[in-house]
Amino acid sequence: MCGVLGMVASQPVNQSLYDGLQMLQHRGQDAAGIVTVEGSVFHMHKGKGMVRDVFRTRNMRSLPGHAGIAHVRYPTAGDAGSTAEAQPFYVSSPFGIVLAHNGNLTNTTELYENVCNKHLRHINTRSDSEVLLNVLAHELRREVTDNDSFLLSVDNIFNAVSQLHERVRGAYGVVAMIAGYGLLAFRDPFGIRPLVLGSQTDENGHKSYAVASESVAFNGIAYDLERDIAPGEAVFISLDGQFFSRKCGGNDQPSPCLFEYVYFARPDSVIDNVSVYQSRLNMGITLAEKVKRELPIDDIDVVMPIPDTSRPSAMELAHHLGKPYREGLIKNRYIGRTFIMPGQATRKKSVRQKLSPMETEFKGKSVLLVDDSIVRGTTSREIVEMVRASGARKVYFASAAPEVRFPNVYGIDMPTREELIANNRTTEEIAQEIGADGCVFQELSELEQVIKDLNPNITTFDTSCFSGIYLTGDIDEAYLQKLSADKASLHQVTAGQIHMSIGIDNNSEDDD
Repeated sequence: MCGVLGMVASQPVNQSLYDGLQMLQHRGQDAAGIVTVEGSVFHMHKGKGMVRDVFRTRNMRSLPGHAGIAHVRYPTAGDAGSTAEAQPFYVSSPFGIVLAHNGNLTNTTELYENVCNKHLRHINTRSDSEVLLNVLAHELRREVTDNDSFLLSVDNIFNAVSQLHERVRGAYGVVAMIAGYGLLAFRDPFGIRPLVLGSQTDENGHKSYAVASESVAFNGIAYDLERDIAPGEAVFISLDGQFFSRKCGGNDQPSPCLFEYVYFARPDSVIDNVSVYQSRLNMGITLAEKVKRELPIDDIDVVMPIPDTSRPSAMELAHHLGKPYREGLIKNRYIGRTFIMPGQATRKKSVRQKLSPMETEFKGKSVLLVDDSIVRGTTSREIVEMVRASGARKVYFASAAPEVRFPNVYGIDMPTREELIANNRTTEEIAQEIGADGCVFQELSELEQVIKDLNPNITTFDTSCFSGIYLTGDIDEAYLQKLSADKASLHQVTAGQIHMSIGIDNNSEDDD
């Protein structure tokens, strides 16, 4: 999962790209990058870390231009420790293209072999995003070679995206800039990963456009949300502000990832015409009904959220149970989202740095903790231990999402079954593993219905991490076993890199 942003405006976009990228920081904390364009010249700055750390005043001054793209990275493929894998990526031919990608491809190995061995292109990293860029570049080159003028038309660009959809499998929301031409954005044929279109009209009537992973990016740059980009749709905005769109393949109905609504998206975003905040409130209502059926309600004294994502669900759940709602866990906002952090040891250590219990809220009470989901169980186990140590009499646990039993291969970093606490465990066994007195999970059918009620036009979803059903149809047991082996190997390499780096002092420069 990453965040992407692209803009074509009537004024310099460097500050707007920076501001919008900060609004998408929750989608990735590993690296950040911005590319702007002046005519046919790209200006790029990217690096590892948070947006505020990657960009200094001197970097912003070196990013002129009225159009550009930006990215925050959350590593799901490739090497999380490599600065080279920060996006956007660049290729020089044809014309010069930069690309930023949110999602994950499932046929990367096949594409890599075709790109390198048949198209004679060089891939410099292990990132599927760089492979995707080279597939797009190849298809654009094919369009150009069929054109005697060697110039791109809008039809050429959309034809290239159509051919890309035919070759690529997986989930992707993409923004790309073609030097001398403009901004291209497109969404995977199932609409698994989100992508939205926004605009702004200045006092002279000139219309500027922006494309982003979430509508919340527009809030920080005073753009209005126009609509979602449809599954398989591509939009192209020329450098002089002309707007074009075409359905280049895909389904008529979006099949968004349910985990966006449960956890990943910001609550103030609207995805596929569904308010994320309202969806989380409604999740609390349906979860409350299941809690009534499965837990001893009379034994629960208080309902508490595990901040921040679960707050709306916890508030509604407490209201429908007729129980007090309290904030017993205080979050240190200067610690990153533990789910995104690469490596189990890093996640476990950061839990106690991130959350601090208030003993007065727990002492002698039977507490129902509400979280958005339970994935690996590391965070849940640590929190239950903290709550008990703070004097809680009993600790129950409710998840606004169903049990995560299967790998997600479409852009969320939970790719192996071995890491999932719900894998081959009953609800009672999960409760025992995290140390809770009882555990309740949302029903998948009820979670789906929550989103359907808010947008009846959505009839299907990516539920793969809950159901094991993969929309792209190319995921089998051999694929999942290879994922497990590849990630185990990558963890060994990463652990070795961390061990070798101990004692090395990296000095950073102050801003100028």
